[in-house]
Amino acid sequence: MSKLKRILITGGAGFLGSHLCERLVAEQHDVICVDNFFTSQKSNIAHLLNEPNFELIRHDITFPLYLEVDEIYNLACPAAPGHYQYDPISTMKTSVAGSINMLGLAKRCRINILQASTSEVYGDPDVHPQPESYCGNVNPIGPRACYDEGKRAAETLFMDYRRMHKMPIRIVRIFNTYGPRMHPYDGRVVSNFIRQALKGEPITIFGDGSQTRSFCYRDDLVEAMIRMMNNGEDFIGPVNIGNPSEFTIRELAEMIIRLVGNPAVGLVEKPLPADDPKQRCPDISLARAKLGWQPTVPLEEGLRKTIDWFRSIDMEQYRPPTPWY
Repeated sequence: MSKLKRILITGGAGFLGSHLCERLVAEQHDVICVDNFFTSQKSNIAHLLNEPNFELIRHDITFPLYLEVDEIYNLACPAAPGHYQYDPISTMKTSVAGSINMLGLAKRCRINILQASTSEVYGDPDVHPQPESYCGNVNPIGPRACYDEGKRAAETLFMDYRRMHKMPIRIVRIFNTYGPRMHPYDGRVVSNFIRQALKGEPITIFGDGSQTRSFCYRDDLVEAMIRMMNNGEDFIGPVNIGNPSEFTIRELAEMIIRLVGNPAVGLVEKPLPADDPKQRCPDISLARAKLGWQPTVPLEEGLRKTIDWFRSIDMEQYRPPTPWY
């Protein structure tokens, strides 16, 4: 077994953060989960609260945090359009001020810190699939900019701390990820489509559904983040983490209708939102070469598991974004 560590995970009660907490707790590390519960659910980490090597702190990382830890995974930030557009200023502050605070903590403790960046740094790409060398096509004043530009600014901060202070940083660019514990009202296509299909409502697609996405199952994503953190300091990223298999939004909707088993569910088309990318697919050559990683869970298998989880929860216990201040 590798050396046991004290690991801080910001955004640890969120969709991906909770699975990362679960994995690292199972490996016997001391895990400190920090979350302000704007978009997260306490139910995501409730099963970990009695574990002796798990600790929960309610905190907003836009304010300083003083701890002694051995590693930091910085996942804190609303990641779904419905959430990050609800309070765009707080979204930007989480990416920028939050990163400054976490980098300061990592600098003081002299430890590795991993930034969970996003494929949104590529914007509406002119290059397909997107390699890490592509600088992106982002509208800095559009409705998605609070998230897109916030994450780009966070990457800038991480690289400048690296250049100025020789810090052992890591940057992963996460493409569309799905799985159990997705917020039913997060505004993402997988959760929207499953929720609507289970309720027998028509599935809403924006545009004609010809825009494409790639979908990575949560277990594959967590494995990649851990490999990146444990990778030697010669490779700091950025590195794309996602599934290169590409599907149209219409294909995704039709697959979910079939898996839910409700053929009566139809499709309703609405206008495409501003700055919505027409294509999004990762080039994962670097992840394969440097991390020995590639996704293993096919979309249909992952969707079955996700649909089973959606069937198991009481969706009345979840709600769309609401005021949190």
